[in-house]
Amino acid sequence: MSADDKPYDQPRREDGGALVAPTTKEAQRAELHRTIWRIANDLRGSVDGWDFKSYVLGILFYRFISENLTAYINESERKAGDEHFDYATLSDKAAEFGRKETVAEKGFYILPSDLFASVRKRAAHDENLNETLERIFGNIEGSAKGTDSEDDLKGLFDDLDVNSPKLGNTVAKRNEKLVKLLAAIGDLNLGDFNGHAIDTFGDAYEYLMQMYAANAGKSGGEYYTPQEVSELLARITVVGKKSVNKVYDPACGSGSLLLKFAKVLGKENVRQGFFGQEINLTTYNLARINMFLHDVNYEGFSLAHGDTLIDPQHWDDEPFEAIVSNPPYSIKWEGDANPLLINDPRFAPAGILAPKSKADLAFTMHMLSWLAVNGTAAIVEFPGVLYRGGAERKIRKYLVDNNYVDTVIQLPPDLFFGTNIATCILVLKKSKKDSSVLFVDASAEFEHVGSKNKLQPENQKKILDAFVSRQDAAHFAKLVPTREIADRGYLLSVSSYLEKEDTRKDVDIYELNAEIAEIVARQAELRAAIDKIVVDLEDAS
Repeated sequence: MSADDKPYDQPRREDGGALVAPTTKEAQRAELHRTIWRIANDLRGSVDGWDFKSYVLGILFYRFISENLTAYINESERKAGDEHFDYATLSDKAAEFGRKETVAEKGFYILPSDLFASVRKRAAHDENLNETLERIFGNIEGSAKGTDSEDDLKGLFDDLDVNSPKLGNTVAKRNEKLVKLLAAIGDLNLGDFNGHAIDTFGDAYEYLMQMYAANAGKSGGEYYTPQEVSELLARITVVGKKSVNKVYDPACGSGSLLLKFAKVLGKENVRQGFFGQEINLTTYNLARINMFLHDVNYEGFSLAHGDTLIDPQHWDDEPFEAIVSNPPYSIKWEGDANPLLINDPRFAPAGILAPKSKADLAFTMHMLSWLAVNGTAAIVEFPGVLYRGGAERKIRKYLVDNNYVDTVIQLPPDLFFGTNIATCILVLKKSKKDSSVLFVDASAEFEHVGSKNKLQPENQKKILDAFVSRQDAAHFAKLVPTREIADRGYLLSVSSYLEKEDTRKDVDIYELNAEIAEIVARQAELRAAIDKIVVDLEDAS
């Protein structure tokens, strides 16, 4: 990995702009990140990094739930009076006593002999390690069968195929790689589950997802939103609030965007949980793993697999007080080829469907439909939806005329993995206090870090301050009445309402002419000097 791919071990900026050395905690975090990425690269061998991520992240998850479960049971028994209780040392038979109660609380169960540490200890001498792991993963999923957590655990290890030829041509070679993977993940210093370990596991997972996305091009970036963009979206939707009832992302990818609410508000302040849907099965599994690794228990989230536009899975859970999303840009969908969709309550109000070749505003209408009256939706949009004509113009007309568009924020280019386009954020509300739209030009609010642009904390703050104040600021923010937007044909592109600042310097023509005259005179002197040198050389010869 090049130095450009290591965003966390760079010097950081203080508010004054000065570069300072990383703190001890930051330095330790950066070292952990470098170690994790080195392990991931060293172990994958000839396997494509994006494919190998399932093994690294899957084994990391296996270790997490093993240690998390052990810590939970130990704490319960020690509080009950057995100060030296250690679940990992019990026999499997003795451990069965707590299965039912533990599954009801944690959602799954792992016998002592199947814990990560136990398997790792035996791994080098287990000729059937692949079969052992396959059995254990099946048992973990099976422990939830018939319980409330069954859907949240089902298929969670499907992408961790321990018999895949990608790991090696023979069973022995596959097991050799699995032994190394268990050892490497086991050697990582991820804490002791006093609270710190949860943060570290979650941070390690996020870092790996970011690095895989950065190195996988479009195939990876399509399912991962950079953390600083995720945080900005989450903060926009909760301005003035200390808690929300439910948060939702209809194209949730690996779940990182949803989980930003846990950082911004604290997961206990997302009162009824995290909701999302993802069409890609592998990424859907990663999102569920991500929830567990951030210590969001099974009853705290509801993630579904499937096509949100055609088969949405959360009809019984809407409306949502906070909606955030970075849906796929301008993908194809059924549109008017499906006669049922024009009568769908999500799309019918606009009187027209998004084009079959561009589903962007179909996602937007879906989110608006499921947004609570007191809620806010912040959506990353492809820039074309702001100015294209046809059906998209008619949908914009519906949004503007009904006063649902609160803010449009132009983002810098090259923020996202797999694309360098300059996207925008469309903010929707159902209960606005005015009949205007705020336009914010944040295209220059970034710092170039490594090979990408990044929204730094000061950039996020400037955008959020403008969003909250809703005041005009020269070349940066402008509040525009909806009637003016209607007069301009319902254009919503920021450049239609905000002029770029002219950074060119004024030129004094007299001073410039004097400088030119001086340069010409100097050139004449140089030519005369050169001519004299040439003559002297000719005379000397």
